[in-house]
Amino acid sequence: VERGREMDDDKEARLTIMYLANLISVPMALHAALKLNLPDLVWQEGTNLPISAKQLAGLVQTKLGLPTQPDTVNLQRILRVLASHGVFEEVPENGNQAAKAFRLTNVGQTLVTDCQGLSLGAYVMRNCLDPLVQAWTRLHESVLDPSQEAFKKVHGLPVYEYYIKDPACNSLMQRAMSGLSVPFMKALLESYDGFGSDGLKTIVDVGGGTGSCMAMI
Repeated sequence: VERGREMDDDKEARLTIMYLANLISVPMALHAALKLNLPDLVWQEGTNLPISAKQLAGLVQTKLGLPTQPDTVNLQRILRVLASHGVFEEVPENGNQAAKAFRLTNVGQTLVTDCQGLSLGAYVMRNCLDPLVQAWTRLHESVLDPSQEAFKKVHGLPVYEYYIKDPACNSLMQRAMSGLSVPFMKALLESYDGFGSDGLKTIVDVGGGTGSCMAMI
């Protein structure tokens, strides 16, 4: 009995390590979905009706102006990875259990672009930027030599100085921060009116980025 329990524990440990090692597939699948505009295409301005990978491939082709339709098999694989992590819901297509269709969950809806052009999609994309991913592969060097952050070791600059020199990265970072902060500020303003109190003369937004939150007050 004890030997059997040890074998079960060993099997569970191996499966856990395999799961952890493959977690990189989740942000990469999110990145792919956003590059293909999947959240907005599935959302369809709020209808969020279940859609098959084949139908979605046709929408991607039109959206990106592609000469041929994207590969349906690989598209469905991406959708199923994200469905397994609660971004999409996988349902039978028109009642056919053998065919699958997908719609966004509440989690997936955070990736849909709103009327201000914001979503948490930019935050996902920022975390998947090549310069950041390259720095993660050098994380161990921060233990061996803590005098310099891994990002600077790879790119020669601290991350925010790098953003200044790379307009595309900086623009994405700013959208990512707005996508995070604006919804929270909206919720705050709906429940708190202290900003209009008599006697309040100065408000300082430390690290305010583009000032989008300050402009809402």
